[in-house]
Amino acid sequence: MANETSLSIVELIGAAEALKGNGSFGAAEVLYGTWVAQNPDDPLLYAVLFNQSVLFSETGKLTAARETLERALNLNPSFHAAHINLGRVLEQQGDIGAAVGQWNTVLEQTLAVTPASLSVRLTALNQIARTLEAANQDVLAESMLRQSLELDPHQREVAQHFIALRQRQCEWPVVQPLERVTPSQQVRAMSPLSAAAFSDDPLFQLGLCADYSRRDVGTPSAPMKAWPKAMEHDGPLRIGYLSSDLREHAVGHLMAEVFGLHERSKVEVFAYDCGPAADDPLSRNFRETTDNWRTISGIDDEAAARLIAEDGIQILIDVNGYTREGRTRLVALRPAPVIVNWLGFPGTTASPFHHYIVADDIIIPQDHEIYYSEEVLRLPCYQPNNRKRVVSERIWQRSDFGLPEDGTVFCCFNGSHKITRFCLDRWFAILKKVPGSVLWLLTGGTETDQRLKACAEAAGIAPDRLVFAGKMANPDHLARYPLADLFLDTTPYGAHTTASDVLWMGVPVLTIAGKCFAARVCASLVTAAGLQELVCPTPEDYVKRAADLGKDRQALRDLRQRLTESRDDCLLFDTPLLVSKLEDLYAEMWQACRSNTLPKPDLSDLDALLEVATGIDHETTDMLAVADYPAAWRDLLIARHEARPLFSRRFLDFTGA
Repeated sequence: MANETSLSIVELIGAAEALKGNGSFGAAEVLYGTWVAQNPDDPLLYAVLFNQSVLFSETGKLTAARETLERALNLNPSFHAAHINLGRVLEQQGDIGAAVGQWNTVLEQTLAVTPASLSVRLTALNQIARTLEAANQDVLAESMLRQSLELDPHQREVAQHFIALRQRQCEWPVVQPLERVTPSQQVRAMSPLSAAAFSDDPLFQLGLCADYSRRDVGTPSAPMKAWPKAMEHDGPLRIGYLSSDLREHAVGHLMAEVFGLHERSKVEVFAYDCGPAADDPLSRNFRETTDNWRTISGIDDEAAARLIAEDGIQILIDVNGYTREGRTRLVALRPAPVIVNWLGFPGTTASPFHHYIVADDIIIPQDHEIYYSEEVLRLPCYQPNNRKRVVSERIWQRSDFGLPEDGTVFCCFNGSHKITRFCLDRWFAILKKVPGSVLWLLTGGTETDQRLKACAEAAGIAPDRLVFAGKMANPDHLARYPLADLFLDTTPYGAHTTASDVLWMGVPVLTIAGKCFAARVCASLVTAAGLQELVCPTPEDYVKRAADLGKDRQALRDLRQRLTESRDDCLLFDTPLLVSKLEDLYAEMWQACRSNTLPKPDLSDLDALLEVATGIDHETTDMLAVADYPAAWRDLLIARHEARPLFSRRFLDFTGA
């Protein structure tokens, strides 16, 4: 190699990248350090310092990276990329205010938006929004995202966060016309989880998830077509659970007993952990109860897929789906011959690579299968439960939370993003019918709480009848549930893990059986707990039933007693039975694979479904209350067919055309 000090900048960067590619990070650091020391007056020294800082960041030397970037900015204060990266380094060091300050500097320097400055301005806006969102500064985060979208309306991820933030803040309508982003574009850009909380419209969700799979997951260039180790294995089935939530997480709590209860003569359990590093009791439990633990968080999708195939996994259970930190691009590589959608994502994936979805008779009745791309297989009750929940021994009093001693306490501790305008109106109707009652909600933050109180006042409800509970450690949180008289479920995205927790603590749950997966899980859980009379068929029945119970304290006491007496024997908490039945389903899936009869997802005409669905104003039409949903959609699809013909089996079956 030529003398380091005589290298041109292009040669220097090329040599450093070559060293990094060989894993010689230390040698690359020496190379940069020598060149910088010998060329203090080079007019492009700031650019070299920037590249040196990237190397320091990659090797975890954040202080060195920060100091190097600060030196680069002393040489060139308008070097936008250095401000962006310095903000990231400061964020990693925990100095959030200073990080946002760096990104704000970029905004100040790019007030005159030009083609050259647009990209860096967008980056600064999105970095600020992400950081503020993580710090629960939702109002400011939303403002940053709005500005970003108005500059570039084609940022799907930004649009997804924008919608999710508005849902979390209970800002209605959620979809607002922006200068350069139409309502239809915003609906199309929703994440599948946001869509589940947006409308009880399963055909809309089917179309949207198919679009999400196509655009955001994409089509891999070389998905696997053969799995020799899986196909040759003839011992216990090799089951792989892929999840980011095998830790202190809602899904982690649900699955806590599953691995340990598997019958090892039937299955060998592999866990593929793609979540953040964790060392809590739940994560340790999962490591102890699995046969083979694989951490793949730091492994790219192709390498992780090869690992799964080399392990001979026969059935891969995608426990994430379209949720945060999920690895759907990895799943799209088809690292196992059978792929299953279960538990983590409440709905269809509408993907070409998920063969099955696991549900139960209530969540997906036979006549609802048309709303799913996967073949439906059913358990007695879809959701596993942890019978070893840790509950605080602390005895809470209503006065600890500002609750009335004698009035009826209605409760809902679902996240604020699950509260819709229609749902809130139903709750207000219930409060009006039950004098002296209050609604106890989990706080969504000061601004969101005040917004809901303002809605109450506008509806003629005293704002102090909404009582907000702060967040606390799960054992203490569970221990306060018995202070409530009746849990009121949200719609269309109902309580899942929360419902199991409430029922475990002996508090009855009132819900509505909607049309979508997320709108029917709570109905399944309440039925499995033996309180099927608390599953309401319509919103009107829900309001009436809640009001009747709110005025009948003896009826509420009787429901609590039934829950307490049957808890150890009811279907909901029979996790050993669920695991046993799950193993039966795995055997059925593998037999289908062996006999070459695996189901093929039906994805035809799903773009047309989304096109039709975006023409519906879901924020003025409560799809949960539409009495004849199939008829309403039948008319829409026939009109679409007359304009541009549809030929899929789903369309023909649904319309009878």
